[in-house]
Amino acid sequence: MAVSAMSEPRRHPAPVFAGVLYHSLRDARVLVTGGAGGIGADIVRAFAAQGSHVGFVDLDVAAGTALAAATPNAHFEPCDVRDVAALRAALAALQQRLGGVDVLVNNVANDQRHGIDEVTPEYFDERIALNLRPHYFAIQAVLPALRARGGGAIVNIGSGSWRMKTPQLSVYVTAKSAMTGLTRSLARDLGPEGIRVNCVVPGWVMTERQLALWVDEAGEQAMDANHCIPGRIFGTDIAHMVLFLAADTSRMITAQEFVVDGGWT
Repeated sequence: MAVSAMSEPRRHPAPVFAGVLYHSLRDARVLVTGGAGGIGADIVRAFAAQGSHVGFVDLDVAAGTALAAATPNAHFEPCDVRDVAALRAALAALQQRLGGVDVLVNNVANDQRHGIDEVTPEYFDERIALNLRPHYFAIQAVLPALRARGGGAIVNIGSGSWRMKTPQLSVYVTAKSAMTGLTRSLARDLGPEGIRVNCVVPGWVMTERQLALWVDEAGEQAMDANHCIPGRIFGTDIAHMVLFLAADTSRMITAQEFVVDGGWT
């Protein structure tokens, strides 16, 4: 549930990353889309903390460059994922730099608000080109490498916004709810080749963007009322689940959704 920002949100301390170490992720080669900020940056840092080699793409050159410089074994390729040819080229460059790929995390998204009356065909197509199409073609781009190594893990990042019936997000939630179908269908198609496909569904995550634009006192009250567990969700909470699904620990888990929303839905 999102509400427009009208008052200063309460501040909640973000948890320090303190997850378990997954031995299978040491030296793993990981690609992340939309990795320069928000949840994506926490995912990049979490894999780096495991000793993985992480390549990520993002449109924000300054943030991506800074994150790569500050994160061991992280490599950045600037890319507008709405351009499929550019996405393919960036992922190919990162695979070459990493020496292949073992894990893909489809994270890129933008939850720009919109009312149905103002949506044009051009806007609809542009939002789908950002929030759904890159996920499909990123998977396609890494398949040769995953097949060559005999398997791997793909983690799609969905959104709890469609489950919460968040207003003014109809195109976004159309794309994000499609993560379920994409995950389940490709899990069946790719499972015989040892490729696992799962989906992580975040609730309302306290990223800088959410705090700046949408989390006001009414939003704080909504989280207090709807979370079964007291507290707030941060990118590190999503990253913990992504690590588990990427690691060999979850070797027999595929075609599943894992909701991290404090019990809201």
